[in-house]
Amino acid sequence: MKKLEKANHHRALLGLLQVPGIGYQKIKLLLQQTETGNAEDIFLKMKIPDLTRIDGIGAAAAREIVKFDKWDTVDRILEKTEKLNATLLSITDEHYPPLLKHIYDAPPLFWVKGDPSILQNSGLAVVGTRNAGRYGLNQAALWTRELVSAGLNVNSGLAYGVDGVAHKTAISSGGQTVAVLGSGIDWIYPEKHAPLAAEMIEAGSVVMTEFPPGTKPDAGNFPERNRIVSGMSLGVLVIESGLKGGSMITARFALDHNREVFVVPHQLNHVRGEGNNYLIKSGQGKLIQTAADIFEELPLTLSAGKKIPEKKRSEWNELDIDESAKEICRLLEEGAMHIDLIGEKTKSDIHTLLPKLLELEMLGVVEQKAGKYFELSE
Repeated sequence: MKKLEKANHHRALLGLLQVPGIGYQKIKLLLQQTETGNAEDIFLKMKIPDLTRIDGIGAAAAREIVKFDKWDTVDRILEKTEKLNATLLSITDEHYPPLLKHIYDAPPLFWVKGDPSILQNSGLAVVGTRNAGRYGLNQAALWTRELVSAGLNVNSGLAYGVDGVAHKTAISSGGQTVAVLGSGIDWIYPEKHAPLAAEMIEAGSVVMTEFPPGTKPDAGNFPERNRIVSGMSLGVLVIESGLKGGSMITARFALDHNREVFVVPHQLNHVRGEGNNYLIKSGQGKLIQTAADIFEELPLTLSAGKKIPEKKRSEWNELDIDESAKEICRLLEEGAMHIDLIGEKTKSDIHTLLPKLLELEMLGVVEQKAGKYFELSE
């Protein structure tokens, strides 16, 4: 296999992002059709007939790709990225957050400052209102220390209130934290958190964004940012939230992404905590009182914050099941696995996979664990 040249690959990905009508899903489809995963091959080797043979790439999109010539714009973005001492991280690069790859609209490219290798670590999102009260701020610090002590990254959005406390506490506790921006990597928002972002980077943590340099922190960017915070995390911990706001959006994304939602309870008639109590009451989130309430739901070892597969013994190979069911069982011999990863490895969509897993559950071969993880029965 030809070596993937990152500089050319990242340049080509930036080019695709400039092509009218080519969104994240189409870029993912295009990359899957290259021999090396190098986006440059899309421009250098694919003609209109090659492109239109790809499901989801119509004639109009193919023509836009073939005639694309705005490389001057792409090179200006690359020059600005270099001047900012930022790096580019693509969906095919080794340090891309592994869980994030499985969401529907995973960004093909990020701008990153800090140590991208920490993005391989397991992490939990810690979110809450910008206008947190004393209780919320204290809870943010308390739970962040618990997560860091278990070896988990703390992922959040660098906003005032809960986000800021989570990032600060993670650093002061000797842990790692990831801030996802709703703006360009050169536009830290809020501006008063620029020193915090610098401290994070200095400590080997990460500040990252899917938005190119120069992008303003417009209101519409923040829901997009929230889906990244959720998508890269094992779950979302809601510290303090009203019924509306970014934290509730992140919780909804978590449910869409088959992630766990953990909720700190609040006293009745506390406006800042109405969202928390609603999530608990409606069964959308799990009430937590101790760290064990979180850790018992996550597939990880507390000392390292990483899942260690355990071999399971089963008699599935003696049952009369079809080849697709056997393929699932062979995968689960490696240990518990998230349904998204099972789907990726078996090349099955979730709607096809769920009935097959249910069939295996009814046969007593497979057990479903919290957070849409499945494992072989003892």
